[in-house]
Amino acid sequence: MILDADLTMPPEELPKFYEALVSGRTEFANGVRLVYPMEDRAMQFMNMCANKFFGIAFSWALGQPVKDTLCGTKVLSREDYLRIAANRSFFGDFDPFGDFDLLFGASKLNLRIMDIPVRYRERTYGKTNIHRWAHGWILLKMLGFVLLRIKFV
Repeated sequence: MILDADLTMPPEELPKFYEALVSGRTEFANGVRLVYPMEDRAMQFMNMCANKFFGIAFSWALGQPVKDTLCGTKVLSREDYLRIAANRSFFGDFDPFGDFDLLFGASKLNLRIMDIPVRYRERTYGKTNIHRWAHGWILLKMLGFVLLRIKFV
């Protein structure tokens, strides 16, 4: 189970991820912050736009719906994680957050990815480590690289 340390997603929602996995409905449970209404300052407008763009692009590239690629809540089995890690060199090891790496790896292994809606709250302490433009550019390049490795092979 992966959960961001800032607790903008309440850990009380983790049981529904676990249930989706152990019931066999999915092999990779991916959190989605873009379903329920958010607190006013939970996500900046440009981040919301980028998240929606990457969701559309990933859904097309991976051939299965992925609404929120950068939600920090993801659940998968240890065995599947180890398989993804063993294949990391296929896509390169340059993901600054790990979210794209996990999703690309899950897709390459033909794991069923399921979106699980979560309630996303405003950060109550600290500040984000995301540098919107610099990291956004890296993520965009990663998407292009993966399109060449998955979609246009």
